[in-house]
Amino acid sequence: QPQLVESGGGSVQPGGSLRLSCVVSGGNFDFYAIGWFRQAPGKKREGVSCINKNERRPDYANSVKGRFTISRDKAKNTVYLQMDNLKPEDSGIYYCAAERSITLCSVSREEWFEYWGLGTQVTVSS
Repeated sequence: QPQLVESGGGSVQPGGSLRLSCVVSGGNFDFYAIGWFRQAPGKKREGVSCINKNERRPDYANSVKGRFTISRDKAKNTVYLQMDNLKPEDSGIYYCAAERSITLCSVSREEWFEYWGLGTQVTVSS
């Protein structure tokens, strides 16, 4: 089964940018759809973005459309989440997740994802 490790979190001011990375090991990277999810203190975890095995039709939460971009690098077994124009409400722990059986991913289907990383903290504050 795959192992997922997130990195790239940190503290930034509103309007700033961060790029999160999710490195996938222990499995064939090409077999997995990858999603990014986040959880703020006291709130439920929510979907942010996901990308399919063939990179077509990525999905984004409405709250991040136009600001976040998901991509995958086959050579590095890595999925990136470029986050621009960050807002305080983007703060939270960001998790990446993988699932082999997904044909078309959806950020509203967290339950589809079987394998999860431990998360990386993102704090947006002035």
